[in-house]
Amino acid sequence: MNFGRGPSVVLNVGGTRYSFSREVLKDFPLRRVSRLHGCLSEQDVLEVCDDYDRERNEYFFDRHSEAFGFIMLYVRHGHLRFVPHMCELSFYNEMIYWGLEGSHLDYCCQRRLDDRMSETCTYYAAEEPPGQPGGGPEGKGRRPPGAEGGKWLERMRRTFEEPTSSVAAQVLATVSILFVIVSMVVLCASTLPEWRAPENRSMEEQSRYTAESVREPSGIIEAICIGWFTAECIVRFIVSKNKCEFVRRPLNIIDLLAITPYYISVLMTVFTGENSQLQRAGVTLRVLRMMRIFWVIKLARHFIGLQTLGLTLKRCYREMVMLLVFICVAMAIFSALSQLLENGLDLGTKNKDYASIPAACWWVIISMTTVGYGDMCPITVPGRILGGICVVSGIVLLALPITFIYHSFVQCYHELKFRSARYSRSLSAEFLN
Repeated sequence: MNFGRGPSVVLNVGGTRYSFSREVLKDFPLRRVSRLHGCLSEQDVLEVCDDYDRERNEYFFDRHSEAFGFIMLYVRHGHLRFVPHMCELSFYNEMIYWGLEGSHLDYCCQRRLDDRMSETCTYYAAEEPPGQPGGGPEGKGRRPPGAEGGKWLERMRRTFEEPTSSVAAQVLATVSILFVIVSMVVLCASTLPEWRAPENRSMEEQSRYTAESVREPSGIIEAICIGWFTAECIVRFIVSKNKCEFVRRPLNIIDLLAITPYYISVLMTVFTGENSQLQRAGVTLRVLRMMRIFWVIKLARHFIGLQTLGLTLKRCYREMVMLLVFICVAMAIFSALSQLLENGLDLGTKNKDYASIPAACWWVIISMTTVGYGDMCPITVPGRILGGICVVSGIVLLALPITFIYHSFVQCYHELKFRSARYSRSLSAEFLN
C-alpha cells in the first residue's frame, strides 16, 4: 500500500470494523478492497471508499454491514450465500459493489437469483467510474482538463462500440451488418459451379488478385467491403481508450484476421508476380480468402445472442475444460476396450474398422454425442454391449456440466440485456430532444 501509515488498516463497513494487514490487501479476493493497496493519495482513496480517517488509518464504506459479513464468510471459507430476510437483488447489488459476480454464489442461491432476475428483468450493473455517463451524481460536478475533447472521444467510442447508444450508432451498425451480409453472399456465391469468369478460368487463376479480377463485379464488391471494414477498424482503434487492451480483445483480433488476408494476397501478387509457381499453386491464397468467413463473427457486436454466447464461454471455461476432460477420459477407456473386443481378441471375427485405438476413437466420439453416422459399428456381442454403455455414458457425462453453463448463460443474458436497455433509454432521450 502506497498511502497511509501503520502496519494494518481498518475497514469500517456500516459501523462494523475489520482489521487487516497491508500485505493481505494486495491480493484480497474483493476487487474494491484490493484497490486500496495501489492508492497513492487521499483523493485516490476517496474514489474507492466513502471516507477516510488518516489518524486511525480507517476506511469507511457506507454499505450494508450484514451483507458484507456474509461476503467476508465467502472470503474466509469459499462459500457465498444470501443473507436471510434480505432481497436477493439488494444483496446482488452489494456483491457487484465489492467486485463479485453471480457465479461466486452457491448453486442454490444462483437459482434463486436467476429466477428473481427473470421475474423482474432487472440487473444491477457494476459501478461506473465518476465522471462517466451514468456514473452517479458525484461525478457530474467536476471535469478534468481536456474534458470536452475526452467527451467527444467518448461519444465517438460509444458510437462505434455500442450500437444502441445513439441514432448515429444504429445507422453505423446497420451499414456494417449490410456489408457483412453482402460479403458473405459474395463469398458463398463464388464457390458455386455456375460462378465463373467469362474466360472460364481455373480455380487457381480465380484465387489470384490480378488487375482483371479486381475490375470484376465480385472484386469490386470485395474491395469496397474490405475498405469499409478497414476504415471502421482504424477509427475504432484511434478513439479507443486503451490501445493495448483494444488489440487484445477477441473481436478485434477476429477483425484483423478477416481483413489481413486480402492485403496479404494483394502484396503476394505484387511481389511474386501473377505467373509465379506460388500463384499457380493457389492453395495459400484460397485459404486466405476463405478466412473472410470470420466476418460473420463481427455480427456479435450487434446481436445480444452472440454476445451472450461469447461471454458465457468466457466465464464457463472451467466447465468447458471439465467437459473436455470427461470426454477424453471416456474416449481413452472405450476406444481401448472396443479395439480389444472387436479386433484384439481371437473370437473368430475381426472388425477391420477397429484395427487401432485411434481409429476406435472416432467411433467413441460419434457414439457419445449420439450422432451415429453408421460408418463404424461393432459386430460382436461384447462390442455391442460396450457400445450401449458408451452411448449412455456419453449422455450422462455431457449433461453434468450443462446446468452450470445454463445458469451462467442466463446471467450473461440479463447483464447484456440490461446494458442494451440502458443505452436504448439514452437513445430515446436523444431522439425526443
